[in-house]
Amino acid sequence: MAVGVFDSGLGGLTVQQAIAARMPDLPLVYLGDNAHAPYGVRTADDIFGLTCRAVERLWDEGCDLVILACNTASAAALRRMQESWIPADKRVLGVFVPLIEALTERHWGDNSPPREVEVKHVALFATPATVASRAFQRELAFRAIGVDVEAQPCGGVVDAIEDGDEMLAEALVKSHVEALLRRMPHPQAAVLGCTHYPLMERAFQTALGSQVKVFSQAALVAESLEDYLNRRPQFRGAGKESKFLTTGNPARVSARATQFLRRPVTFESA
Repeated sequence: MAVGVFDSGLGGLTVQQAIAARMPDLPLVYLGDNAHAPYGVRTADDIFGLTCRAVERLWDEGCDLVILACNTASAAALRRMQESWIPADKRVLGVFVPLIEALTERHWGDNSPPREVEVKHVALFATPATVASRAFQRELAFRAIGVDVEAQPCGGVVDAIEDGDEMLAEALVKSHVEALLRRMPHPQAAVLGCTHYPLMERAFQTALGSQVKVFSQAALVAESLEDYLNRRPQFRGAGKESKFLTTGNPARVSARATQFLRRPVTFESA
């Protein structure tokens, strides 16, 4: 009954942790493609190929349903995977869906025409590849009208987090927020469009000000996954063991993950 959780690096651990807290009896197999991180500066074709390879590895672990806990992969590869690559007995889900559900206050299954929503000015902070894909704006437009989205590519933030350099990450967050506020001085909401960014949520909130509502993904994804599995229990895979896999150096990734989550985490080679 295992579910796979994939990210290019360590950011998806925020999602894995939230799912584990919400569904403690659900085995989770986490795969970090640390050997090829970060994805945010790669081409769409490169991201597609790497993501497909990782998802197949999680299928081998008995995970019929895989969460792409990586906004870059969700933005650059998921639609193409769903249209032409994923077999009928498997599911691959992204992390934009729960965010947009929360932002527009409507469920993903609601296929009514786009309507006006309360939030009119949204700041999106994401990797350069996610921003370039415009996937967030496209999905939002299916459900809401009259929403102005200003996107800020946050170069360097993921690398600083992966390297454990919190001071640099905070300085970069402040710089990126200031750059966005010059173009959109009064956002009503901010979307942290990368699963690394919840670790910097306080820095984003401080730089934006308390009047801006910050939407972070981990808890929203966990809630949506629980609802999805309750409605489609057939996608609880055959896997029975929780584990952490990496394409990188297991000892190095384990040390970084332990620092990242502030609890012991042991990775195995994928």
